[in-house]
Amino acid sequence: MPFSISSPLFAAFSLVVVLALPARADNLRGWGYLVDRLVLDGEARAEVERIFTDPRMPPFDKLEFAPERRPEPTSLYRGFLKPASMAQARACWNRHLSEFQRAQRDTGVPGALLAALLHVESRCGANTGNHRILYRVARLAMAPAPENFRWNLARWLDGSATSPSRLHEQLTGRARYLEETFYPEVRATLELARRWRVDPHELRGSSGGAIGWPQFLPSSVLQFGRDGNGDGFVDLTNSADAILSAAEYLRAYGWRPDLERPQRRQVLWNYNRSFAYVDTLLTLQSRLESGSEFRGTQQRIATAKRATRNGKRLGKNPRAQHTRK
Repeated sequence: MPFSISSPLFAAFSLVVVLALPARADNLRGWGYLVDRLVLDGEARAEVERIFTDPRMPPFDKLEFAPERRPEPTSLYRGFLKPASMAQARACWNRHLSEFQRAQRDTGVPGALLAALLHVESRCGANTGNHRILYRVARLAMAPAPENFRWNLARWLDGSATSPSRLHEQLTGRARYLEETFYPEVRATLELARRWRVDPHELRGSSGGAIGWPQFLPSSVLQFGRDGNGDGFVDLTNSADAILSAAEYLRAYGWRPDLERPQRRQVLWNYNRSFAYVDTLLTLQSRLESGSEFRGTQQRIATAKRATRNGKRLGKNPRAQHTRK
């Protein structure tokens, strides 16, 4: 018998999901599920409802998610090792050298590695995003909301070769992962807004909810954000704060100067769980420290200058110019 949204088996699955989640009617522009959970965890209902019914907060409609997490493609990082990108990374390294060196002295994390990390994360602050953080993390935390879960289940069951029970299990696990990952970020966003005394809707960052040069999620800002320039405030769009905060993150996850390469890879894995990302950072670090690509560029520039000077001299001496033909 085909499995459809109207089948008894689908109804049974849906009942399990609904019973496991808050039962209050979702009447807050689609955000009722999340509002209820925030209130249960101690947030003031009036304040949370005000935030989620604010016109700047888009209504929640649907969040499409897959049964399993899709790994980042290796091709995503290839461009970072090209000459133009390497030149940008070295410019970042040179421009903020004293801040990278200070962070290295304070934490033991190599300045060249920090330059590589900030280059890959945000092009040294040039690409931090302008999305509203609260909306971005809140919609991901809504994955297991009953209506959203039912919609995803029906969508994936349509033509799937996977058994209904297995698909339900996979989607339940994936929804739980998204909620466990991003619900704390919703709470952290609200707390960050309180600490910084700003409107939570005005916190801006990437489409994934990350903030500043090191692209920290809000909970990481609270945990690892450091005041690198001594102004009494953590601002991850400030180079000194961003550099020291990224160093503190890696130090907290176990970075030490004496680590072997496998241990270094493990620390960086905690920053972004992608082997391609980790390898790109380590390659960038090595090239920045060795200056290999920099020396090659300088040699090309010097050769071009010599050719230009020779050309000018030849232009003044027709005989010499003729001899070289």
